[in-house]
Amino acid sequence: MPETTSTRRLFAADALLPTGWARDVLLEWDDTGKLSAVTPGVEPNGTRRAAGPVLPGMPNLHSHAFQRAFAGLTEFRGEAQDSFWSWRTLMYRFAAKISPEQVEAIATWLYIEMLEAGYTSVCEFHYLHHDADGRPYADDAELSLALLRAARNAGIGLTLLPVLYQTSGFGGLAPSEGQRRFIRSTDSMLRLLDRLRPACEAQGARLGLAPHSLRAVPPEGLRDALAGLDAIDPSAPVHIHIAEQTGEVDACLAWSGQRPVAWLLDHAPVNARWCLVHATHMDADEYRSAAASGAVAGLCLTTEANLGDGIFDFNAWRAAGGRWGVGSDSHACVNAAEELMMLEYGQRLAMRQRNVGADAAHREVATALTLSAVQGGAQAAGRAVGGLAVGQQADFVVLDAAHVALQGLSAPDMLSSHVFASHRTSALDAVYVAGQVRVTGARHALHREAASTFVAARTQLLAKD
Repeated sequence: MPETTSTRRLFAADALLPTGWARDVLLEWDDTGKLSAVTPGVEPNGTRRAAGPVLPGMPNLHSHAFQRAFAGLTEFRGEAQDSFWSWRTLMYRFAAKISPEQVEAIATWLYIEMLEAGYTSVCEFHYLHHDADGRPYADDAELSLALLRAARNAGIGLTLLPVLYQTSGFGGLAPSEGQRRFIRSTDSMLRLLDRLRPACEAQGARLGLAPHSLRAVPPEGLRDALAGLDAIDPSAPVHIHIAEQTGEVDACLAWSGQRPVAWLLDHAPVNARWCLVHATHMDADEYRSAAASGAVAGLCLTTEANLGDGIFDFNAWRAAGGRWGVGSDSHACVNAAEELMMLEYGQRLAMRQRNVGADAAHREVATALTLSAVQGGAQAAGRAVGGLAVGQQADFVVLDAAHVALQGLSAPDMLSSHVFASHRTSALDAVYVAGQVRVTGARHALHREAASTFVAARTQLLAKD
């Protein structure tokens, strides 16, 4: 059906605006998918009504798409003491086998899962660049383009972050055999960004850069890559893994005499365009200084729990004015509300308190966390996806007020029940991206087809063992 002015309007009895909950809200968007009016206190006057409260769409600020096919396959004791590092060895073996067609199939299904779970955009931290032997494809952008196609077909917003990966450890250690598909020179990376820029612009995707980590990018590589990125787009997002593991902190101290976040802040122009992914292990000075930089902390709670990373000091970060968002990283779990629940429960366990995520403006934990995660995620994505406000993209999620966990409740309590008392996807009714309905009745139109293709791709990969 052709889109008309009437199809670019939605009435919500309750909507979560950047300032908090509002009643009787009319949402209107233009033909580019941007919100042109958000008007509380109006009559519906025959406008389409949302099936329940309308929430801002959640940006997923950290994704390694190919790892979705690997999720659940490492939950066995392989060493006397399993850790992130033993998990990484298994992941490298899996990454060595995957084809471009399989990457696209896996990413398409993953992005549909994200939409069905309340995410409306994703930052793809993409480090699988070359063929199984570590050689560039005939088109050096082949795997990046596969991810762009997957996002377009699923209908999710995308920030594409090609990863610069050069060494296997601090001090310029040579890459390992398992990293051969990731490695790029700085010049090669900058050529890739030039190649990808028109494709991203044509799709409405944002292009940025992800220096993988301080252990994987030497200081000169980081310096030159950032200078090259500035020449292409001085506002482009920059994401980096940092201080995820205590072993990484110890190795950085041995190499430089500084902790990773402190070293980065002293040697790179960290500001609001940066996302510090994980940043789990910081000392008090690092929390204060990193928050003051304006960078976003990229929290991936279910992956951090799955890998035994540790617990981020959320109170210290917020006390310093830090911004943050959530991602699903290795995709052990793909669920926006689950990440918020895991954040809150991790803090409760660490502090032996309840309702830690509430703030001065919002006493309901789910409301406070949702608004902050949307704002931080939008900043990390470098896209106008920061909530239900004029000029932002019309990305939103509709809860099902008829769901048994939500019936008869106020809107704030519906969101609380969605996060803490439902199955966290079962109470979703619809998901819109740029004003287009991508999920209706909790199901994406391509759900069955994409699931079948994903299963086939994973079966092929496992048969190679």
